[in-house]
Amino acid sequence: MIFHRCNILLAIATLFCGLSVVAQAGPTFSDEKIEELDGVGITQYLDTQIPLDLAFVDENGNAVTIADYVNGEKPVIITLNYYRCPMLCSLTLNGLTTGMKEMKLNLGSDFDVVTVSINPDEKPPLALKNHAGYLSQYDREGAENGWHFLTGDQRNITKLADALGFGYVFDPKTGEYLHTASIMFLTPQGKISRYMNDVRFIGRDLRFALIDASDGKIGSLIDTFLLFNCYQYDPDSNSFTPSAWKLMRMAGVMTLIILVGGIYLLNRFNPTDKGSGKPLQVSRELTT
Repeated sequence: MIFHRCNILLAIATLFCGLSVVAQAGPTFSDEKIEELDGVGITQYLDTQIPLDLAFVDENGNAVTIADYVNGEKPVIITLNYYRCPMLCSLTLNGLTTGMKEMKLNLGSDFDVVTVSINPDEKPPLALKNHAGYLSQYDREGAENGWHFLTGDQRNITKLADALGFGYVFDPKTGEYLHTASIMFLTPQGKISRYMNDVRFIGRDLRFALIDASDGKIGSLIDTFLLFNCYQYDPDSNSFTPSAWKLMRMAGVMTLIILVGGIYLLNRFNPTDKGSGKPLQVSRELTT
């Protein structure tokens, strides 16, 4: 059963869908437009600690810090978006919501999500509207305490974006922000463990990334076994794929276990005379 599951073909995700903004320029795409995208992209700072003392405001208008959510208890998915984004942010958050619904892990009890607006002009009422909308899509009990929509000033937004490697620029011509689609996974202590650059997130990949971020402390034993013995993350396909090396290693261990078990069973059901080392024989005289 395990071997069967480890050989399922996985879908390949599209990287950096955020550059679809550029595609809208059509055949008149120019060098000037390319220059405007300078600074847009993701720089991965894996295993880097993010600052936890950055101050923001939650959807209810309360002053908070990142440490209120990244507090050593559970892994966190963090996203940088803005609430008036015409398309890409909605695609990313809708994709995340769909992927979370495919998981048995529960938002609020097994992990948290923190969404931070990169637009300093956006305020808590708009964040609250998005909070209500996405939670109604997810529709699981307790989720209202697990997904947090924050706003803040430019200084703290910039510090958080820089720490996460999230490059974006403001386009004064359109009044919009140019950025890529990405979600980041944090350990309970606030270190970056994984990036997923896409607008579509398979439930299995989200589950494995969260289990990995928690160091196996969430999820079932089967999930943990599959992750650490069958799968590895492939950044090119932006997905967890079966690992040939892990499968061969597991096959070797299972072969050894079967061999040792077979020898034990043979000895267990074929007892020998301790003195002679020969199989015990029942005397003919005793049977007559």
